[in-house]
Amino acid sequence: MFTGIVEELGEVTAVETLDDACRFRLRGPVVTQGAKHGDSIAVNGVCLTVVDHEGDEFTADVMAETLNRSSLGALAVGSRVNLERPTAVGDRLGGHIVQGHVDGTGEILDRTPSEHWEIVKISLPAELSRYVVEKGSITVDGISLTVVDAGRDHFTVSLIPTTLALTTLGIKKPGDPVNLEVDVIAKYVERMLGDRVAGEGVTR
Repeated sequence: MFTGIVEELGEVTAVETLDDACRFRLRGPVVTQGAKHGDSIAVNGVCLTVVDHEGDEFTADVMAETLNRSSLGALAVGSRVNLERPTAVGDRLGGHIVQGHVDGTGEILDRTPSEHWEIVKISLPAELSRYVVEKGSITVDGISLTVVDAGRDHFTVSLIPTTLALTTLGIKKPGDPVNLEVDVIAKYVERMLGDRVAGEGVTR
């Protein structure tokens, strides 16, 4: 489990294209401290498994399903990525519950800067809109954010200077893709209520 609090801005140092997957080598001095084979690290919000680790770099294999359902397929050598290690038991939950399982991708639509923060508008797939509510939580490229405004096909978030300086959202521009993970609690509530309604329908 992750919390959506990015630990560092890493970099893709190598990309190896395989038949039905990709192998990425990524640099991250913070997240590689104590890393070992089999550990999990979130890369732009996607939970990946450490295959190999040497110095401040690690490699991770990404299968076709993940490449198709996330924006990781657009990464190239030199791409900056948000990195986060799993939350340790007993640590503070700084953001919200994040699984590292991307629900879909959006696109940066617009950026509106102001003196102390920036409003970013992001497109929202139709199948995810019911999970996104004003003042609710959403994960964008692995960053836990609060929704400012929620529309049918878009939402906005307000970014403070720290987020702009320490994550990929500080450098992404209109047209760039981002990974989206909605609040898992909303999905569980929907499933439970749906099963309950269906059960009551059968009883009647």
